[in-house]
Amino acid sequence: MAGILVSFLGIAIVFLALRATGTAIGWGFQLQSPVIVTLIVMVLFALGLNLVGVFEIGGRFSGIGQSLTEKKGISGAFFTGVLATIVATPCTAPFMAPALGFAAIQPVPVAVAIFLSLGAGLGLPYLLVSFFPPLRRLLPHPGRWMVVFRQLLAFPIFLTVVWLLWVLARQGGADSIGLALLLLVALGFLLWLWRVAGPAGRLARIMSFVAGLAVLAVMLMSLGYLAQHQSGAVAGQQGGQDAASYETAMGVADWSPEKVAELQANGQAVFVYFTADWCITCKVNERVALADPDVIASVKAQSIAVLKADWTNQNDAIAKALASFGRNGVPLYVYYDGTMAEPQILPQILTPGTLLSIFAMENS
Repeated sequence: MAGILVSFLGIAIVFLALRATGTAIGWGFQLQSPVIVTLIVMVLFALGLNLVGVFEIGGRFSGIGQSLTEKKGISGAFFTGVLATIVATPCTAPFMAPALGFAAIQPVPVAVAIFLSLGAGLGLPYLLVSFFPPLRRLLPHPGRWMVVFRQLLAFPIFLTVVWLLWVLARQGGADSIGLALLLLVALGFLLWLWRVAGPAGRLARIMSFVAGLAVLAVMLMSLGYLAQHQSGAVAGQQGGQDAASYETAMGVADWSPEKVAELQANGQAVFVYFTADWCITCKVNERVALADPDVIASVKAQSIAVLKADWTNQNDAIAKALASFGRNGVPLYVYYDGTMAEPQILPQILTPGTLLSIFAMENS
């Protein structure tokens, strides 16, 4: 619980500091940087290797004493909360968007209180198990199943790594993926050295230490290269992405405030969807609702312009547009009826029926 609350407090501090400088950001901003995504991939990959038993973090310190063993357990729980917060926050926007939008315009004490309340909500299941003995009695007794279950948990972690690598590919292209895979191999080598150097002699440990420093230097240089070239890579990649079939069928165009104003001035209805490749909810909505044949047919029949605001990478214009609708994260769906009236904000959990009813209502 402490790890979750401290993480949310840290996010609040960063969020409010950037807000004070005038920088436009939103929920999930930690996944808008290829460097941050790569670092998260490395942390999760190492965690997965630890779960399957490739290396043990505590094995090298087992002789220090029981007090450090207990401290390690608390630290482990703390950083589990930190990691859970980092990975989970981009998927919470559909449910937290109103609170986040409200926090973005509030004084610092109120905004911090909102972030801490969100953290308390995320950690509530842990508190329930901790403070209610009947719930603890429902947990199974220790046994071999714990080892098997621990190893099994590694595979969802590895699946998360695959997902983040896909996000990285969308952000920075093939070069970013190549560097990320190189870093994972280097990280695996470092962890292997950590394991084999323990029982070895002094000379072997020194050689392992030197090799580890060399590999670490390569990793740092790779991250530096990725940070230096991420802007150019992203710019080149955005124009080369293959459009999804539904995007081609509906004639989806890139969003801009000027484009919306132009279409509205011509009296054309406009549907705008704010999305990001790291937003799982966005992708599900698009596959379920936007790719629906009836929705595509309705868009074509009524000549509705469909614009896509892609927030996969940092974009101040999109962040400001989200803020204008009282939102700080994606997904967001907005419909303009072509009469220059106030746009209609659609639900963040989208269905084909929702879109069809809105399109039919505005066309009647």
